[in-house]
Amino acid sequence: MQTSGSNYISILLAYLKPLWQKSLLLLVLLLIGIGLRLLNPQLLATFIDTAIAGATFSRLLQLALLFLGIALATGLISLLETYLAADIGLRATNRLRANLALHCLELDMSFHNNQTPGVLIERIDGDVSQLDNFFSRFAIEFVGNGVFAVGVFIALFYIDWRVGSSAIAFVVILSFTFNRFSNIVVPYFQEERSSSAALFGFLAERLSGTEDVRSSGASAYVMHRFYERSRDLFPKLIKAQSLSLGVFSAWSILFAIGKMVILGIGIVLFFNGAFSIGTVYLIYRYIELLEEPIQEVGRQVEDLQQALAALIRVRELLTTQSRLPDTGQTTLEHQALSVSFENVDFRYATPEGDSKATQPDLVLGDVSFSLLPGNILGLLGRTGSGKTTLTRLIVRLYDPTQGTIRLSKVNLRDIPLAALPEHVGMVTQEIQLFHASVRDNLTLFESSIPDTDIEEVIQEVGLWDWYKSLPSGLDTLLAPGGSGLSAGQAQLLAFVRVFLKNPGLVILDEASSRLDPATEQLLEKAIDRLLVGRTAIIIAHHLATVKRADQIMILEDGRCIEYGQRQELATNPDSHFAQLLQVGLEEALA
Repeated sequence: MQTSGSNYISILLAYLKPLWQKSLLLLVLLLIGIGLRLLNPQLLATFIDTAIAGATFSRLLQLALLFLGIALATGLISLLETYLAADIGLRATNRLRANLALHCLELDMSFHNNQTPGVLIERIDGDVSQLDNFFSRFAIEFVGNGVFAVGVFIALFYIDWRVGSSAIAFVVILSFTFNRFSNIVVPYFQEERSSSAALFGFLAERLSGTEDVRSSGASAYVMHRFYERSRDLFPKLIKAQSLSLGVFSAWSILFAIGKMVILGIGIVLFFNGAFSIGTVYLIYRYIELLEEPIQEVGRQVEDLQQALAALIRVRELLTTQSRLPDTGQTTLEHQALSVSFENVDFRYATPEGDSKATQPDLVLGDVSFSLLPGNILGLLGRTGSGKTTLTRLIVRLYDPTQGTIRLSKVNLRDIPLAALPEHVGMVTQEIQLFHASVRDNLTLFESSIPDTDIEEVIQEVGLWDWYKSLPSGLDTLLAPGGSGLSAGQAQLLAFVRVFLKNPGLVILDEASSRLDPATEQLLEKAIDRLLVGRTAIIIAHHLATVKRADQIMILEDGRCIEYGQRQELATNPDSHFAQLLQVGLEEALA
């Protein structure tokens, strides 16, 4: 941990930089507050010496009122400090949370395949929340108390060098103890955070699937797994907190010894006539004031250790690199695209750092085809044959293990990742709908698209009656997950998204389940409109969809067993496609 401190703290400093003005104001308030806290004991010492010397009541009253005024000002400044520290902490960590979420979204699917959603939520939100809880108090309780302690040491040096030297020695011993124990404790908190992420990630996933868990009678299994993860977390939490408590106890013992030594020096100097009774009180009061920040720093040790553990995990996530290089600079024309696969192989990558993992089997092997602009490819095959994987390669969720994919003769790797969604539209069976307005769901939060364009497309896909029934039109809020919408309506909304983007290539994973006749008719019409003037690849499940295709490709165990023009294959009795048509497409591919 000694080598990691500056690296990890630099992450927070990078997010503090845009808030330098507020940070500077907070620093000024801290310094003013510290100065006032150091001044009040001086006033009390002066009050004691003045009272013993027989000063007038008015003089003593002036000192008392001044003391009360400074105490009130100190309280107000402390309130402002707390507000500013919380504001800075929240703003900095919210930006960090947003950047973490964006970074994860930009990572390739091989990363997400090895991470459960619950664990990612805990790492993005839980770890950053740990930083927020620590960081919003850090300036006040750690930095502020540290600067105040330095001010006390300077004041003690000013009183007498022997008192100040004892205090400095005291701090050196405490600092050494803190660094020594911190290096031991932080890894235990890191393990505790990992186990906590696994537990709460598990809970988030299982609670979101409560309906399936209960309907399948899996409650006992879920509770068994919950107890397993709880048993894993419990000893790690106990060990980390016990060690942290040991650090705090060691600090308390060392402080008691240091306090006794410094007060002893003050008493000896008083009896030697070097100090007045007011000065002895001043030393006592400063030592007493020093105890609180030292104890607060001790209490912050656990938070600091947890924050460092969280920072380690945050930095690990931020430094995780996508396996998809994004160096392309070639732009495509906004027109129907050609698609070509040249001897493409694909297998899923092994998890990074897992040297014992065996190499996965090929999911796609030596796949080649060429699709002209404006043509439609019908992609057929049983479940697990590689159809979905092939389409995911086109949108670069993965890169081929071997071979080349081209769009309009441009290598897919030479096209910027951010530009691909402009040219390739994809409609899957599982439509992701957000708890947001209809407008935002259809435009994917692109505010530049006019409402008239959205309404025109809604009418074109046959959703106008549904749209007119909405209480607030495009401002109507959809329920979380699109509940209340049928599968057909959800897919039609996905078609609207593609129409609004106007891509040159459309990938459609046709709904395999039967829909009601009215919805199925709307979908058929929407598909007809969607394919006009565009290249398309359709994972087909129904005969009506296959009839639209210009070319047919049949996959089996990741390999192309047949590819050609639909009409030629249909009239060739020896072709796999002709046999599928005879048996019945839906039954043969079930």
